[in-house]
Amino acid sequence: MKESTELDKSVEHRGRLTAVLALAALISAFGSSFQYGYNVAAVNSPAPFMQQFYNKTYTDRYKEPMGEDLLTLLWSLSVSMYPLGGFFGSLMVAPLVNKLGRKGTLLFNNIFSIVPAIMMGVSEIAKSYEIIIVARVIVGICAGLSSNVVPMYLGELAPKNLRGAIGIVPQLFITIGILAAQVMGIRNILGNSTGWTIMLGLTGIPAVIELVLLPFFPESPRYMLIQKRDEKNSRKALQRLRGWDDVDAEMEEMCLEDQSEQAEGRLSVLSLLSQRSLRWQLVSIIIMNMGQQLSGVNAIYYYADSIYGSAGVNEKDVQYVTVGTGAVNVFMTIAAVFIVESSGRRLLLLLGFGICCGACVLLTVALNFQESVSWMPYISIACVIIYVIGHAIGPSPIPSVVTTEMFRQSARPAAFMVGGSVHWICNFAVGLIFPFMERGLGPYSFIIFSIICLVTLIYIWMVVPETKNKTFLEVSQMFAERNKTEIKVGDGDLPLKDSKGSLESAEKITTF
Repeated sequence: MKESTELDKSVEHRGRLTAVLALAALISAFGSSFQYGYNVAAVNSPAPFMQQFYNKTYTDRYKEPMGEDLLTLLWSLSVSMYPLGGFFGSLMVAPLVNKLGRKGTLLFNNIFSIVPAIMMGVSEIAKSYEIIIVARVIVGICAGLSSNVVPMYLGELAPKNLRGAIGIVPQLFITIGILAAQVMGIRNILGNSTGWTIMLGLTGIPAVIELVLLPFFPESPRYMLIQKRDEKNSRKALQRLRGWDDVDAEMEEMCLEDQSEQAEGRLSVLSLLSQRSLRWQLVSIIIMNMGQQLSGVNAIYYYADSIYGSAGVNEKDVQYVTVGTGAVNVFMTIAAVFIVESSGRRLLLLLGFGICCGACVLLTVALNFQESVSWMPYISIACVIIYVIGHAIGPSPIPSVVTTEMFRQSARPAAFMVGGSVHWICNFAVGLIFPFMERGLGPYSFIIFSIICLVTLIYIWMVVPETKNKTFLEVSQMFAERNKTEIKVGDGDLPLKDSKGSLESAEKITTF
């Protein structure tokens, strides 16, 4: 009876959301992920005023107006340098998180937010549009790092039964950042000729808050134990995060993961690409990140204003409807936080990509007939909202959660680096190619996006397993059979739970 009581107590504490864990998630997500979303949308509303500044600056310098082609080129650079910086930031993930730790990397990353915030804030005074372009590259590096490191950090802090919900918090703050930029971009607030520099400079405030508060919260216990061999501080950090002293079971699970990695050897980024035991995990995160960015989400937002206008929304009121769409995005991401542990990751991915696929097909039809059928523009608006809902519950938040869960400690930084690079390359490619697709194919562009959603859905259905409530080592076991490899946990006879919850010895797990 006493053993049963202690077991019940252990289960109760293991799943608890403590104040330390909640605040660490909120501060890191606000200080880092929020900026990703904010800077995605920050240049949209003030674009006409920024282009006027570009033209005026050029005219003052060279005593002649800027040509339309040059203005288009400079503005395209201002927009596209952000995802390009994101790609560079992704390439820095593995070396930084291994050297500085997860929390240390987030603190270091604030440099790439505060410096460009100051640059963009003084660009009008300095009469230099070049400063804005360079600052967009630097703040893109910040986004590239934060989009990978925050999910990694929170995934390693959270207990396995809360890992999905905590893992969606970064995406929630990305959507809040987008919404904040849309609100700030309203003409009566900062989206005007006098407020746009302030609007761009505000991105440094969350970084300062994170820089002040995050040092009071623990580093990843897994990083300290497995990579730094600091068992004492790892245990202390875990005790703070769980809110109680008995963390032996979780420490033992981390030691098992460490032993399995020692048997296989530490992985570099290059060896990750050729590692047979991680082949399907690597393919899966590449497919999911490609599907996330190539599913048409940026194109939907590109079309949104014209769709709202064609439905009879006053031009001055379109900005408010856009804010409403952003609010729907935030609301559905909040919903995903609460349902991901009960529904699972796989179902949300399948449901999300399925909704996006159907919405793209319907939107193609609606856009083709909205000139001839009076009520069709309202169908177009409905398709946009349905698409946003679908993307918010699955394709947007889940890939980073699953990336954390599919890889063990030594491979995780390299995996995030690969997944993040794919994410930002595809983001950059869509921004570069879509205007040409829209010009050549018009509404039929969305058929291509629907096909990409369908292919991604089929892959997830056939290959990606459910990872909820599993340890990182258990997820590796699930993929081992598909990879036709063995998971080695050394020579000891340490207990480990299999995917059904029964105990096996470490010696038995080495064969399949």
